Amino acid sequence: MTARRKATGIALVGIAPLALTVLTAAPAAAHGSMSDPVSRVSACYAEGPESPRSAACKAAVQAGGAQAFYDWNGVRDGNAGGRSKEKIPDGKLCSGGDAKFKGLDLPRADWPSSTMRAGNHTFHYRATAPHKGSFELYLTKAGYDPTKPLKWSDLESKPFAKVTDPTLTNGEYVFDGKVPARSGRHLIYSIWQRSDSPEAFYTCSDVVFGKASRGSGGSAAPAPTASAPTDAQIAAGADKSSMDMSRHGHGGTGSHTDAAPSDAVDAPAPAAGSGGSGNAAKPDGGARPAGGQRLAETGGDSSTAPMAIGGAAVLAMGAAVLFTTTRRKAARHRG
Repeated sequence: MTARRKATGIALVGIAPLALTVLTAAPAAAHGSMSDPVSRVSACYAEGPESPRSAACKAAVQAGGAQAFYDWNGVRDGNAGGRSKEKIPDGKLCSGGDAKFKGLDLPRADWPSSTMRAGNHTFHYRATAPHKGSFELYLTKAGYDPTKPLKWSDLESKPFAKVTDPTLTNGEYVFDGKVPARSGRHLIYSIWQRSDSPEAFYTCSDVVFGKASRGSGGSAAPAPTASAPTDAQIAAGADKSSMDMSRHGHGGTGSHTDAAPSDAVDAPAPAAGSGGSGNAAKPDGGARPAGGQRLAETGGDSSTAPMAIGGAAVLAMGAAVLFTTTRRKAARHRG
């Protein structure tokens, strides 16, 4: 083998693993939210975070800022670990205990709602990044009062629907459940607990069984119908999302490192992260999935790519020096 080929081989062997790391380190998309029945955060995002139409969404933006709704797919606790009922306090279920989303916790009877009826229903959950895990859906008990803060005791103790790793169809998880009988305004609460990470996601979907009478539950008028955001709406707001609709990274600190942290994002007052640390400071768990290996659908650590590129550059420089030194030695040997 000539000196040139030997040096080139050494360079390629050294750089190849890091080049592969760079390719596989590109993070995936952010997470998701319920689309049927439509979640509160999705409904308000579809109305427009800067100028929502409904009174409830206007109040939610005023309470927590518009940024929370650009981040509609990120109502989460990065370190839930199956302990959501222990970790999320009463009155903060819809925000997942994250102050950034506190506008979702407002007790009102006029949130945009979806029509619901008892019996079999096919649920849809928009997944901007698929993850292994299970869904649990809870329905509020008879006598639920939407004008009071939502407590765990307002929900049935057991989920009426539970499914693990449901089918992903056209970007949505689709699964069936049998809805209990109710009348009037109620709420369906979902917990999506990942099995490859402690991370969990939460949604509140306001639903109406039958006809909601005028003034029902303290509302002065029937609530507007909720609509899920369209693909065009999601794409239009992607550049304003701190979650980043096209990429999702899990940093070692537990924050979503592919975007600015919530307290660094320009958002209408009050600041999105005011009143608490939010989920950004909680360990995400996604950086170390089960078995210590990254799954393609969990996303990557965005800090890995620049480290890998830097390492590859160092190896390349070393290979060049080795090539030059070997070539000179060979020349002196021939001389």
